[in-house]
Amino acid sequence: MVSITLSVPEELKKEMDKHPEMNWSAIAREAIKNRLMLLKKFDDFTKDSTLTEEDAIELGRKVNKGLAKRYGLSKD
Repeated sequence: MVSITLSVPEELKKEMDKHPEMNWSAIAREAIKNRLMLLKKFDDFTKDSTLTEEDAIELGRKVNKGLAKRYGLSKD
């Protein structure tokens, strides 16, 4: 197994130190593993897509505008 160094803010470290019974390395490994699984699913989902980044941004703007209108947050 290889080692990596992880930096966390001082306040977070103080909170972690309140729970010495926790295996923080194992928790970090599991979080990384979960994120990699999500990224793999995303890659599999988008592998055949012809949507460009510009298309995705435009679609996101339309969705945001529609949601704002639905929830009365729109200026229109």
